[in-house]
Amino acid sequence: MLEELFQIQVSLAAHIPKRFKRFLFESVNWNARCLGIVGARGVGKTTLVLQYYLENFSSPEECLYLSADHVLVVGYGLYKVAREFFALGGKVIIFDEIHKYPFWSQELKNIYDSFPDKKIVFTGSSSLHILKEKADLSRRTILYELPGFSFREFIFLVEEKNFGPFSLEEILQKHVRIASEIASQLLVRKLFKEYLKYGYYPFFAEGISDYENKLLNAIEKIFYEDIPAVWKIKPGNIPILKKFLWLIASSSPFEPNIEKLSRELKISKEYIYIYLEALEKSGLIKTVFPLQKGYRLVRKPSKIYLDNPNLYYLLSGHGSAAEIGSIRECFFVSQISPKYYLRAASKADFVVEDYVFEVGGRKKTRKQINQEEKAFLILDDMEVGAGQRIPLYLFGFLY
Repeated sequence: MLEELFQIQVSLAAHIPKRFKRFLFESVNWNARCLGIVGARGVGKTTLVLQYYLENFSSPEECLYLSADHVLVVGYGLYKVAREFFALGGKVIIFDEIHKYPFWSQELKNIYDSFPDKKIVFTGSSSLHILKEKADLSRRTILYELPGFSFREFIFLVEEKNFGPFSLEEILQKHVRIASEIASQLLVRKLFKEYLKYGYYPFFAEGISDYENKLLNAIEKIFYEDIPAVWKIKPGNIPILKKFLWLIASSSPFEPNIEKLSRELKISKEYIYIYLEALEKSGLIKTVFPLQKGYRLVRKPSKIYLDNPNLYYLLSGHGSAAEIGSIRECFFVSQISPKYYLRAASKADFVVEDYVFEVGGRKKTRKQINQEEKAFLILDDMEVGAGQRIPLYLFGFLY
């Protein structure tokens, strides 16, 4: 059994890129006894863990990679596979797509407790599974979340140009110098438009013509495999979730009215919150909460966006003029949120730390933020800014 798993691993590893690694690779504590990499479908978790294997081990006999839903693994069991592998001197075992294995959390806990000198790495195709199960493993596991590609990573793969990453403070204080350097080497506005359409998920590298079909397939699996398994949503209610997602995609941006949604979707207000959580944890939407405090305000988001701009182009008419405002704001949110705490502002679009941001086209004025001290205009359709006018694309260099 192990021989066949070794053969599968060698075959997979032969096709893993070695030149480019996602930003998270250097941040992970690979020495931890048990660590998990979670995130939405298709963002590159399998590639990340196989790169770890290739960089640190000479053969599968030292570090075993396996997909938790492989027929051999399901038939034999996670614990039995681990026990046999460790008995032969193995050091690290990698469980990919672990959420697809029934009762995975209990078996993972048993492996952790039974083999104290061994290491476990696992991935989950959707963070919603891992986060729901994490309670049993919270004292044992270090958990990392992998978002989709940043604009910076997209440029590295497409143009082989390596810029940054830059901190938020560096972008705010040195944006003219940074943007000038980037714009002098790239057609950055052209690349930015391409990224918004097909740059967030790494399968663009396999061919742009198939990108939409692969993304649609990933979304269908989220609806019919991931979400029902965790929230116990019946298959007959999936069309309601899809309509909910479409409402978000077709708004500029979507500002939720819970009572109105309850009437339109014909479900209770309590289920509106459950469906919101399911869509967000599965990597389909991002919610932005208000700056104010209070139970009601904290529970109800001010704005809801699709998770990333690629989803807008796929689901809402390929980025029409009516939706470009949502796409711009969605890009800003998707690039900021992996690194910084973001809230909706009352007189502008967003607050990050103590900075205020208004996002728009290059003709946008400071009218809405004139009274704010640390306020910036984040503008599309420009290569280099000045003062407190900063190109939108630069926020794609945060990670």
